[in-house]
Amino acid sequence: MHAFDFSPFYRSFIGFDHLANLMDAAARNEKQPAYPPYNIEVTGEDQYRITMAVAGFEPHELSIDTERNTLFVRGQKSDKTEDRRFLHQGIAERNFERKFQLSDYVRVTGATVHHGLLHIELLREIPDALKPRKIAIQTGQPTAVLTQQPAANTELVQDAVVLPTGTN
Repeated sequence: MHAFDFSPFYRSFIGFDHLANLMDAAARNEKQPAYPPYNIEVTGEDQYRITMAVAGFEPHELSIDTERNTLFVRGQKSDKTEDRRFLHQGIAERNFERKFQLSDYVRVTGATVHHGLLHIELLREIPDALKPRKIAIQTGQPTAVLTQQPAANTELVQDAVVLPTGTN
């Protein structure tokens, strides 16, 4: 694995430090163990599902938490006092913590366990203010509308705003 230094980007691009932090986090996530295995599935335009193999875990032994833009999935096996002997133990029963870096505006909408698989539903909800919008173009002669605003020295300053009138 290669280590990348993103500090030159910090000097050149103002306000993009969040993106560089995401790349740093992605590089760190490569070091995570492969247990438990998981899939990330696109289920709709802005919908995703993480499916994780959690065979042997009861629902009360699993926890899902979010902190900032990080999703934490943890499995904590209960201490069993049963004295069991195995000829072969191929089903892992070890504790785990798996981290996922979430994009802005992605939230967890639900989770279910079914047949040893944990399904975590995710939804990306972009605020209306950030969505692209179409501006209607009207016909007609533009007119100037004057608005008055007090300036810092308490004199009145006039701003011209052009608005269309009527249709031709």
